[in-house]
Amino acid sequence: MRAQEITFLKLVQGDKQFQVPLYQRTYSWGREQLKRLWEDVGELVDQHLAGEHSAPHFLGSVVLAPGQIQAGGVQRWLVVDGQQRLTTLMLAFTALRDHLKESGDSRAADRVHRQILVNEFHEDLDHYRLLPTQADRRAYTACVQARAEAGGGDNIGVAYRFFRGVLAEGQQAGAERWVEAVETVLKDLLSIVEITAEPGDNVYRIFESINNTGVGLSQSDLLRNYLFMLLPKRGERVYRELWLPMQQSLGPKNLELLVWLDLVVRGHHKTKQSEIYREQQKRLQPLAGDEGALQREVAQLADRGGRFLRIIEPSRESSAPLRAVLERLTAWGGQTHYPLALHLLDLVDAGSTTPENAAQALQYVESYLVRRLICQTPTTGLNRIFMEAPKELEADRPSAEAVRRFLSGRRRRWPSDEELRQAIRGKPFYWSGRPPQRSYILRRLEESYRPTEPVDFAKASLSVEHVLPQRPAQAWFDLLADETEENQSPQELHDLLVHTLGNLTLTGDNSKLSNHPFQRKQQILESSALRMNLEIASSERWGKAEIMDRADRLSGRATELWPGPVGGVKPVTEEWSGWAELRAALVAMPSGTWTTYGDVAELIGSHPVPVGTYLGSNPTVIGAHRVLMAEGRISSAFRWAEDSDRPPPQELLMSEGVTFDPSGRANRSQRLTAAELATLLGKDMSQPLSHDPLPEGENAASAERFRSQLQEHWPQASAGVQSALDFWRGQGGHLNYGQYEETSCFPMLDAGTSQRPHLIWPLAIYPVSGTVEVVFQYLKDRSPFDDVEQRRELLHRLNKIGGLELPEAKLELRPSFPVRVFAEHGEEICEVLDWFVMTVALHVARGD
Repeated sequence: MRAQEITFLKLVQGDKQFQVPLYQRTYSWGREQLKRLWEDVGELVDQHLAGEHSAPHFLGSVVLAPGQIQAGGVQRWLVVDGQQRLTTLMLAFTALRDHLKESGDSRAADRVHRQILVNEFHEDLDHYRLLPTQADRRAYTACVQARAEAGGGDNIGVAYRFFRGVLAEGQQAGAERWVEAVETVLKDLLSIVEITAEPGDNVYRIFESINNTGVGLSQSDLLRNYLFMLLPKRGERVYRELWLPMQQSLGPKNLELLVWLDLVVRGHHKTKQSEIYREQQKRLQPLAGDEGALQREVAQLADRGGRFLRIIEPSRESSAPLRAVLERLTAWGGQTHYPLALHLLDLVDAGSTTPENAAQALQYVESYLVRRLICQTPTTGLNRIFMEAPKELEADRPSAEAVRRFLSGRRRRWPSDEELRQAIRGKPFYWSGRPPQRSYILRRLEESYRPTEPVDFAKASLSVEHVLPQRPAQAWFDLLADETEENQSPQELHDLLVHTLGNLTLTGDNSKLSNHPFQRKQQILESSALRMNLEIASSERWGKAEIMDRADRLSGRATELWPGPVGGVKPVTEEWSGWAELRAALVAMPSGTWTTYGDVAELIGSHPVPVGTYLGSNPTVIGAHRVLMAEGRISSAFRWAEDSDRPPPQELLMSEGVTFDPSGRANRSQRLTAAELATLLGKDMSQPLSHDPLPEGENAASAERFRSQLQEHWPQASAGVQSALDFWRGQGGHLNYGQYEETSCFPMLDAGTSQRPHLIWPLAIYPVSGTVEVVFQYLKDRSPFDDVEQRRELLHRLNKIGGLELPEAKLELRPSFPVRVFAEHGEEICEVLDWFVMTVALHVARGD
């Protein structure tokens, strides 16, 4: 085998084709991997534009085996390893080409197409420089050929749409030559090690050996080995007295994190965690030969390890104010604040600041994080901000003042009091952050009432409750009808209100509250120990006016709990963050889908009218043609830009796969709701679901609630549903029940072992709203349905049932069908469930 380090451009140039063999898995990179790659690209672009010399960024290796040279002269290479990176970069170039073309630079677009994507003078399959597995081929070639269906619901489509989005946003915020710099970075500043097998090598054996290796050394392991190689005389004592206690107290993962944080607080804030060893080695190399100096380095790291323990285990902190705020940040979750918190503890222990001042500084950190989450400020660059903080703080100011001034910087986007108030009134808080963070904010708001007998939140089992229910009965719509605006339906008003903070509270009586009328909820909330619930219960009714009034009261409490930036005023020239979220949502939509102005308004916390106005004045926004009126018709006010040669919106949507009825209304099953748009943006939409078997009595009570709700609301489907669930249990499955407003049912299979559980379920049945969700969103992370072909097969089998029309564009989401389908097609649904069980059983038997 031969190996050489080359740029991506040099790797792909020439009449060659990289073919992914059948034994390779399908393309599987998701948003997290794509975001990490783009962050690296973004750093290189910034350096290039600033005129800084930057070494190529190492992406990893690609292992190739020579294939046959085709009659036309194309050299075929089998991709033994590295197809994920190779496919991702090819998709980045397809997005770049299309971005250049839409920006009016057809010449540059043509250059990218010919240099990177295709073998210009070859036809059929030989035309493509990359040929993925057959499962991915159609989606990939649609992107390369710029067909209307490019950017579908599979992982290939997700990656293509991701790059279209970041290119559009980057150009809007970037420098004049930003796109040109992106092309340069992708071609010439991404380094790949090309490993080429020799003719006669066993290619599959190479693939097996690469993918069945043992656990390699971590970055901290490499650093330890290097350090103690330089300590031949003192090594044993230094290891026993300093390194080993630190390693045992922190554990492997936190030790790895510590040696990275050690670099960050020293000012090496651009160091990636994959580069820890190299950077630490470079820093320590001048000390080689001075064992005393190296011992002091280990001692300093051990001291810093003790401070890091106080961050991750706040009970170790002796100062009460500092311990309290560290506990709150631990409850908030995440590691974003670690670099700044560690720097502040360094200052405390060095006597450069007081514990009280450091606690106030961390209070500003909490406020910064909470306000950004409530206002749904994009998290892009958040880690970088906190990594830069230790180096950028003004040393001549008290720590708290320095931190507040630093976080108040214009580009650091700390929301003002007015932004916070508007977000609490209009943003769908229930889709912000992670569930524990949403619960944390509500808990802190409850604590702000300072009750004489506060609730012990550590022991209380509380969940987030929608006072105005997510799936309301007709009585709620009747109440809202009195408050609707002109041309607004009660359903549209409900959707704008239901997930806002003013409508949310905490309760341990979720199943009791359900979607009952407000008068019944009042009776339950009146017995609550939470002051915020007693306040809600004191209202005579619960509609728009009451939700807005409560939002304003909570705004007052929030501004006291979480102080704002210095000056407290956002520059008026800065674009409202909701428009960036709108653009991100539209570019995230798979081809073959549409949404409404109301859905977009609900997502971003706005109103359908300004959404329509924004899109009307910005027709070049990617996906603007996919936003339709509530009934599914194209808005009569929609216009392309004057110089556009694009076809009419309905014609374009039809070419993408959207179907229309004779009246010009788009197929409802292909509509993306606000919740589905939020899911595509990576918002955490999870609801409480116990994967563990419930105690017998509790499980029986949940089952009875599910049956009674189903019988009450959908009596004609009840027998069919129960028959299908009985069939499921007969096939070895069990039933789990939700813990939310209506008692949903999940038919579960345990496809794992006692040491390694692997729970999987095909459906979620909601007995009040009468919907059955097909949970592709969860299946895509669970084998064997992490293979898109298996999910597609499930969709096709379901679509053979009368009344079902699940769109292929929703293979990453949770499309639904009416529970009434069980009434007439129960046996057919059982056949699909039987296939599902057999598919999982075969997967387990093979040991995959």
